[in-house]
Amino acid sequence: MTTKTYKPDPAVIEPFDSRLNDPASKRFEALSYLPPMTADEIKLQMDRALEMDWDCVVEHVEPARASKSYWYMWKLPMFGERDVDNIIKEAAECQKQNPGHHVRISAIDKIKQTIGFSLVTHRAA
Repeated sequence: MTTKTYKPDPAVIEPFDSRLNDPASKRFEALSYLPPMTADEIKLQMDRALEMDWDCVVEHVEPARASKSYWYMWKLPMFGERDVDNIIKEAAECQKQNPGHHVRISAIDKIKQTIGFSLVTHRAA
């Protein structure tokens, strides 16, 4: 089985210019250094997490606290959920209920008991 993964075009990757006084330049995880992903590209990343048998959790936080390691959990982790659309819907519902917050989906590796990856799906304005 071949796995589709997100492969950015090197021609469109811009150098990262971090400015402490500009909240929009803040990065939260490795994938945030890439150009913004489309909904289909986010689904591909989530498909990969589910192929790895990782469980997902939706988290959110106020922009002022985004650099902290602890984000609020939206509901309980989605143990056993294998439908990407349901995970995306939960992230959208979290965004709707917390409009001023950043929202991310984290994939939990239950064997190593670590976060496999986190993907910010919505950045507050």
